[in-house]
Amino acid sequence: MPRTTKTAQVYGIPMLPLRGIVIYPHMILHFDVGRIKSIKAIEAAMLKDQRIFLTAQKDPNIDDPSFDEINTFGTVAHIKQLLRLPGDTIRVLVEGIVRAKVTRFTGNEPFYSVEVREIKDRLLQSNRPDIQALSRQVIENFEKYAKLSGKISPDATMLITNIDDLARLPDLIAANLGIPIDLKQVILEEISPKRRLEKLLDILAKENDILEIERSITTKVRQQIDKNQREYYLREQIKAIQKELGDYQDVTTEVDEYRERIEEANLPDEVKAKALKEVQRLSRMHSTSAESGVIRTYLDIILELPWKKKTEERLDIGLAQEILDRDHYGLEKVKERILEYLAVRKMKNGLHGPIICFVGPPGVGKTSIAKSIAEALNRNYVRMSLGGVRDEAEIRGHRRTYVGSMPGRIINALRQAGSANPLILLDEIDKMSSDFRGDPASAMLEVLDTEQNKDFRDHYLELPFDLSDVMFITTANYKEAIPRPLLDRMEVIDLSGYTEDEKLNIASKYLVPKQLSLHGAESKAVRFDESALREIVVYYTREAGVRTLERQIATVIRKALKKIVTGEKASVRITKNTIKEYLGPRKYLYDMAAEKDEIGIVRGLAWTPVGGDTMPVEVNIMPGEGQLELTGQLGDVMKESARIARSFIRSVAEEYGIEPDFHKKYDIHIHVPEGAIPKDGPSAGITIATAIISALTGIPVRKNVAMTGEITLRGKVLPIGGLKEKVLAAHRAGVDTVLLPTENKKDINDIPENTRKEIRLIPVSHMDEVIRYALVRKPEARKKRRTHDVIINHASDEAAVSIEM
Repeated sequence: MPRTTKTAQVYGIPMLPLRGIVIYPHMILHFDVGRIKSIKAIEAAMLKDQRIFLTAQKDPNIDDPSFDEINTFGTVAHIKQLLRLPGDTIRVLVEGIVRAKVTRFTGNEPFYSVEVREIKDRLLQSNRPDIQALSRQVIENFEKYAKLSGKISPDATMLITNIDDLARLPDLIAANLGIPIDLKQVILEEISPKRRLEKLLDILAKENDILEIERSITTKVRQQIDKNQREYYLREQIKAIQKELGDYQDVTTEVDEYRERIEEANLPDEVKAKALKEVQRLSRMHSTSAESGVIRTYLDIILELPWKKKTEERLDIGLAQEILDRDHYGLEKVKERILEYLAVRKMKNGLHGPIICFVGPPGVGKTSIAKSIAEALNRNYVRMSLGGVRDEAEIRGHRRTYVGSMPGRIINALRQAGSANPLILLDEIDKMSSDFRGDPASAMLEVLDTEQNKDFRDHYLELPFDLSDVMFITTANYKEAIPRPLLDRMEVIDLSGYTEDEKLNIASKYLVPKQLSLHGAESKAVRFDESALREIVVYYTREAGVRTLERQIATVIRKALKKIVTGEKASVRITKNTIKEYLGPRKYLYDMAAEKDEIGIVRGLAWTPVGGDTMPVEVNIMPGEGQLELTGQLGDVMKESARIARSFIRSVAEEYGIEPDFHKKYDIHIHVPEGAIPKDGPSAGITIATAIISALTGIPVRKNVAMTGEITLRGKVLPIGGLKEKVLAAHRAGVDTVLLPTENKKDINDIPENTRKEIRLIPVSHMDEVIRYALVRKPEARKKRRTHDVIINHASDEAAVSIEM
């Protein structure tokens, strides 16, 4: 007898014990997995090469079998597809690759893992007379089995009878037999194809004998009942029951209704043809079949979609401005962009809806402004939250081949909107993630691309839907978290947060009336002074938006209403002095301008996600060995700024009247208070340099000056970010002069006009100018100024005048 097998190398692989199933090579099968170890084994296989070892356990009733309770023979399979089902269950589609035998069990936590040796078949010599006779006997017995059982499809029978590879014949037949698992395992464990055929022939002969006996018994029983009468009687009973329950509907009537609805729906040609085809399929099915329910759901979804239904867009710029101003204070960039869109749309009707992305911290009005935009444009509004979405099918939908399939969120949003040109808000687009089920961000590329979304195809519908008239608005907290290709398709508008004055206006015009209405109180019952609202804004909230502010106002109103209800007061007036009775002592405190000029202390300006703040920098000079000590939980960039400042001062020490060897004789200690708060960034460069120069020269720094700017080794002042928030923080602290980089003059327009009038903004381009305005007097040079290899442009005295825009 020739050799029929050859062995492969041994390798490690995750193992999944099967209950009541045997998988053969080349067999494609899907099954449900619910055990934790099995799910983890599948996930481990997906992360590696998607290969897993499948073998049947000896007792299918054991939930957590030991290695002794698992067969050592099995099949190495490739995982082709996964589907998450409700109840922490996975439906997995696998294809058997090769027989294998366990050589060693390597672990059972968190899943079963083994080392296996592949057992590969070789082709039988099909021209040998004994092999031909054996294979013919097997095929004839299988055809007899298929005829007797009635459970084998004609396609499967034809495939088996025409197979060329006789080594695969027993596996293919055994997979289709309704025999016990232990018999199927016998076929799997037989490594000789010839002996496998012999054992299969013996099994088929016994099964055919049993089937013939069963058929004989069934025939005798059925002869006693007229089949047609029995079926008619049962169907009439079902109809009577359905009529009693009110669920009965004749299929013919239902099909006619669907055809009528399709004709009236004014569908596109391709959609209409597909819908009528599905109706034709429904007409040939029984009303109680499972497939008819799937078709009904599909037709209902098609007919509910607004294929050509649109709302008439309102292009009244004046009315749009009125609506936006009514609902939101500030947000000028957003309002201006919407009015620009209306102006262009009025000139050209074919303009596709813009894709705008609002980026900013929580509570600044990103979501609520979208609803106002929809009202201003007379578009239906739908909000779709993308936070935590990690499956591509959430966007594109599930294919109808899966149980429980449904359309994606985009199609569902259009059903909800009821029009083909709604405003769809894609909220928290930066919170999407991805895993082995796909990347939803990649699926969004087609949705948000105006060149592609005119033929958007949902996997469930498999029909093109035109999204070009949809106006998409997205929101995000962090622009960096949005994938670059997706960000490239959107127009980003940054919402940095509200200023103190904006919050005050929002509180008085929107939040207080809203909370009074929610609490059922009249405006005369509880009145807020402007000073009280400012007190809440400044000392009881620290945020970019107004959510905490609204909660604090609600707290005050509740406590005030309690006094009115108990008869303590007829009405309540909230003032700056009485606010502590309702909210307790101040929660947040801010640094105020110093009372006198001090040496070695300079007020810097910092940006935070909840607004700007002042940041004093303190420097002490002590006799020592030239060490530089930095405290206050400074980040790497800020530490580098301190070293750059010291190096610059060493290069110009004589010009500022500083001892040339100060870096050898003195230790410099730089400290930024509030050490529990991490600090970083380059904008404290000129602040640190000014503080060191003041400490080394003994010249005080002006108490009313604050500054921000990055410093270079040559003393140049580079631009920074967050100028608006920083200047507002300086204004709040009582500072009347701010030094800022010359290149940031373009950002001065973003600062509120009333603040610009009350504060002196001085652009500087070099440290010489910073020292001139920051110190109470100019340091005297120790000797004649030496020539540098870099040209320094000195600002004229006229640069110090207050800038008013």
